[in-house]
Amino acid sequence: MSAIKLKNALVLSGGGARAAYQVGVLQAIAEILPASQRNPFPIICGTSAGAINALAIASHPGHFRESVDALVDIWRNITVDQVYKNSLSDLMKGVLKLGMSLFNEGAGKNQPLALLDNSPLHQLIHDRITFKHIGPAIAAGDLDAVCVTAMGYSSGESVSFFQGRPDLRGWRRYHRIGTPTQLDARHLLASSAIPTIFPTVRINREYFGDGAVRQLAPISPALHLGADRVFVVGVSGNRNPEHWGKRRPVKHSPSMAQILGHMFNAAFVDSMESDMEHLDRVNRLLAMVPEDKRAEAGLPLRQVESLIISPSQELDKIAGRKVRYLPKTLRWFFSSTGATAKGGGATAASYLLFAPQFCSELIDLGYQDTMWEADRVRQFFANP
Repeated sequence: MSAIKLKNALVLSGGGARAAYQVGVLQAIAEILPASQRNPFPIICGTSAGAINALAIASHPGHFRESVDALVDIWRNITVDQVYKNSLSDLMKGVLKLGMSLFNEGAGKNQPLALLDNSPLHQLIHDRITFKHIGPAIAAGDLDAVCVTAMGYSSGESVSFFQGRPDLRGWRRYHRIGTPTQLDARHLLASSAIPTIFPTVRINREYFGDGAVRQLAPISPALHLGADRVFVVGVSGNRNPEHWGKRRPVKHSPSMAQILGHMFNAAFVDSMESDMEHLDRVNRLLAMVPEDKRAEAGLPLRQVESLIISPSQELDKIAGRKVRYLPKTLRWFFSSTGATAKGGGATAASYLLFAPQFCSELIDLGYQDTMWEADRVRQFFANP
């Protein structure tokens, strides 16, 4: 009897510029696997900046290593100018828009409200991601589905837009919806629209923003799409007990950026960490119940193997060292809001620090962390 081929899912969380870490992890996986390896992840799910990485991999027509090399090229050469406008006049326009919204019931008058203009990101997506290749990859069997999650501002629901095999159906859970569609740049811009920082995006009859917000179960879309195993790339070291409960000396009350950084972490990091904990707990519970007993009880549950790679170093500290590489206007803006190591808000800076020096160090860290786990990675991809 031939072995059943298990379906691997790649789950990429959000995190703005921190998503460069994911690219290093993927680069290591590509080196660990054979050079001729086609896409080893028939299911790819991404949120926020992770959605852009997910689509870059899913839409590339070549071998997995080639698609990863193209993604590495993007991130090692990325600059702030390729993501959002950052001149003094652009920043002042954003501040003025926020101020003028107070005279229009808190809403943008002619366009969605945002501090920064991310139209350069739209151009980058247009230049580097070829959406028309997704359909042929699905038809050829190289891809089952690719999924992008965004948050609807009217409904308050987390919507997972997926493009996949015709037999895949949507789903509805508490504040979570899966809907089949043909993906395009709007879905990526919506998923990566950090609240108040980048503008929301209208899709059909609703405006959508960053998918990490209200995403209660980040791994859930992959399971709904048929994953048997999930490979998760995180963007924080929270899972390392060495980082738990750390207290630093209090020098001043929290700065604006420090408060914002904790809000970003709550959206981009915490839900993934708790969902992984929940998955581990359910797996241990199911291991105690024989499969035939589960069937008798009418419990359609199965164990899902998982592997998570998370940074071995604190990304906030790296960001604090790299803020100096930003354009002068942004350095002033970050310093004035406390988004520096001295101001305690380096966390907030790390999400917007699209500088080659920062992103390259994160890529190298992701590569190193994954290579340390090379045996576990090979075991994950080996069919039982």
